Amino acid sequence: MAPLRFSANVSWLFPELPGLPARLRAAGSSGFEAAEVAWPYSEAPEALARAAREAGLRLVLINTPPGDRERGEMGLGAVPGRQAAFREGLEQAVLYARALGCPRIHLMAGRVPQGADRGAVKSEMETVFLENLRHAAGVLAQESLVGLLEPINTRVTDPQYFLDTPQQAAAILRKVGRPNLQLQMDLFHWQIMDGNLTGNVREFLPLVGHVQVAQVPGRGEPDSPGELNFPYLFQLLEDEGYKGFVGCEYQPQGDTVEGLKWLRSYWDRRGRPRVGQ
Repeated sequence: MAPLRFSANVSWLFPELPGLPARLRAAGSSGFEAAEVAWPYSEAPEALARAAREAGLRLVLINTPPGDRERGEMGLGAVPGRQAAFREGLEQAVLYARALGCPRIHLMAGRVPQGADRGAVKSEMETVFLENLRHAAGVLAQESLVGLLEPINTRVTDPQYFLDTPQQAAAILRKVGRPNLQLQMDLFHWQIMDGNLTGNVREFLPLVGHVQVAQVPGRGEPDSPGELNFPYLFQLLEDEGYKGFVGCEYQPQGDTVEGLKWLRSYWDRRGRPRVGQ
C-alpha cells in the first residue's frame, strides 16, 4: 500500500502570509510537493506558475470562478439563467489550468437562488447542471483535464448550496456519464451531512478524483480535537487503494507550520511518495 500524497491548500493554509506566491513558497519550504488554490484569479497565471515552480510545487486543483460574490454567488454550474457566465468562467479556469499545469478543476455547482424553495427548483437546477457539465466535459477533454464535483454541507457551512451529499453528486455523475468528471470527497462535509464515512468511502471511492480533509466540527488540523479519527481514515484510504491527492483544506488553529506536526508524523511513519498525476 502506497503512502498518501498531500497537497497544501494555500487558500486556507499560511493565512499570516499575504498573497498566493508567498504561501506557495511557504508550502514548499514546509515539505509539500503539491498545492491547490480555490480561486487563483487575482494573480496572473504566469506569476503563479513561476512561484509554484520556484517552490518545487505542482498545482493539482483549482476551482471555477464563484460568480458575483456581492450577489451571494458561490459557483454557477447549477444556477438557472447563469449558463453563459458559467461557460465564461470555465474558459478562464481552463486558461489558468493550462498555464499552471493543473490537471483538475472543481466545477462549482452554486447556491439555490435567494428566496427560492429548494424542493421547487431542484429539478430545474439539476437540468441546468447536467447541461453545463456535459459542455464542461467536452471542453476539459480537449485539454486532457478532469472536472470535479464537490458536495458542500448545508447543515453548517452553506445552507443554500445545491450539491450537498455524495449520493446526489454520484447520481448526477452517472447521468452525465463522462469519464473525465469525477467526485471530490471532502471528509469534513461528508461527515457533517451523512457520517458513515467507512461505508461512504468504500462505496464512492471509485468515483473520487480528489480528497480534502479537516477536523469536525472546528475545521482545524486533522489532529485537533473533534469527531474524526484521521489515522484510521488515512489507513482506510490506503487500504482501498486511493492514488490521488489529499488536500489540506483546513483553518490552522495557530501557526501553520507548527500545526503540520500531524503531517510530519505521517511522513516519518509512511514516507513521502513521489508526486505524479
